[in-house]
Amino acid sequence: MTLLATTSIAAVSLYAMLSTVYKSAQFFHARRTTISTPAKDIETTPVPSVDVIVPCFNEDPIVLSECLASLAEQDYAGKLRFYVVDDGSKNHDAVVAQRAVYADDERFNFTILPKNVGKRKAQIAAITQSSGDLILNVDSDTTIAPDVVSKLAHKMRDPAVGAAMGQMKASNQADTWLTRLIDMEYWLACNEERAAQARFGAVMCCCGPCAMYRRSAMLSLLDQYQTQLYRGKPSDFGEDRHLTILMLSAGFRTEYVPSAIAATVVPDTIGVYLRQQLRWARSTFRDTLLALPLMPGLDRYLTLDVIGQNGGLLLLALSVLTGIGQFALTATVPWWTILVIGSMTLVRCSVAAYRARELRFLGFALHTLVNIFLLIPLKAYALCTLSNSDWLSRGSVTVAPTVGQQGATKMPGRATSEIAYSGE
Repeated sequence: MTLLATTSIAAVSLYAMLSTVYKSAQFFHARRTTISTPAKDIETTPVPSVDVIVPCFNEDPIVLSECLASLAEQDYAGKLRFYVVDDGSKNHDAVVAQRAVYADDERFNFTILPKNVGKRKAQIAAITQSSGDLILNVDSDTTIAPDVVSKLAHKMRDPAVGAAMGQMKASNQADTWLTRLIDMEYWLACNEERAAQARFGAVMCCCGPCAMYRRSAMLSLLDQYQTQLYRGKPSDFGEDRHLTILMLSAGFRTEYVPSAIAATVVPDTIGVYLRQQLRWARSTFRDTLLALPLMPGLDRYLTLDVIGQNGGLLLLALSVLTGIGQFALTATVPWWTILVIGSMTLVRCSVAAYRARELRFLGFALHTLVNIFLLIPLKAYALCTLSNSDWLSRGSVTVAPTVGQQGATKMPGRATSEIAYSGE
C-alpha cells in the first residue's frame, strides 16, 4: 500500500469518526430545540416596540415591493416602525415608487443615501433615527411571514437574549437545481446547526436576512460593529456573523426560533453562488478566530461544533486530495475513500429526509460533489487570502443621510456595484 493510499484511508476514517460524533450530538440537541414547547409569556414585561430596518442596494423593484408588503402585513400588538434605507442605488426610482405607495402609512420612513457606503453604515443610518426597544434587520430580497415580528419579539422578552433569528428558506427554490439545493442547505443549516447551538443560547450566526437585536445591547456594540478590522484593513462583509459574535462576547444569549419563517432570494447561477460562498468563507474563518476565546465559557458542545466544522473540512479535503493523488500516480481507485464518503452522504441525507419528512432531501447527495469539487477549493482559497478585503470593500466614505419622510425626494449618487445585498 502506497503512502498516499494509507494517508487517504487514515484521513477519511478519522473524518468518518469525527463526523459521526459531531452529527450525532448535533442531531440530539437540534431535535430537542425544534420539539421544545414555547416559553410562557412574562406577564410583567410590556410588549416591546420594534424598529424594522431594510437596507437596499440596486434591488429588483418587484422583490423590494414584496419585501415591504410582507412587513406591512405584520400581526404585532406592539408599536412597529419600518426604516427603508437606499444605499446609493442606481435604480433609486424603485425606492421612490415604494415611498409613494406607503405615503399614507405613518409607520414607514424612507432614507436615501447620496453614495453607496455599505450595509453596515446603511443600517446605522437607520438605527440613529429610530428608537424602538428591539431592532429587526431584514434584507430587501426577503419576505417574512405575518407572525415573524411577534415570535421573535416574544423570544426577546427574556432580557438575557441579545439576538434571535428565524428559519431561512429560499423564496425562489423552484427556479433551478441550484436553488433547490440551496433551499435544502438552508434547512439543514437552520434546523441542525443553529437549532443545536440554540440549546445553549449560543447561535454563532444570526442570519442577516431576518435577525432581531436588543437595541440597548446593539448601541453598546455599535462602534465595534462599524469599525471591524482584520489585520488593519476594514472588514465589511459577514456583518451578521460578526454582530452575533459581539453579542455573545458581551454576555448575551443568541437564539433560534424555527417557527419564524423568512424566505429570501438565493443565487440561481454557480458564479453568483461561489462569490457569495467566498465572502461567507472569509467571514466564517475571521470570526471563528474572534469566537475562540469564548469557547471555555460556553457548553462543551460548542467546542465540538467548531472542531466538527473546521476539523471535518480539513480531514475531508486531505482524504480527497490524497485519493486523487493515489489515482493519478498509481492508477488505483481509492475505493475505501469513495465508500466512506458515499456512506456518510447517504446517512446524512436519509436522516434529513426523515426529520423534514420530505424525500427531496435524498437529492441533497448532489451537494457532496459540489462541496468536494467547488466549495473545498474555494474555502482553501479563502483561507489563503484571508487578509483580502479590497475586493468587497466600499471604502471609508462618511455620509450624512438624507431623510425623505412622507414624500420628499433626494437624488442619490451613483453606486459602484450592481450586486444586491444578501446576508449569511
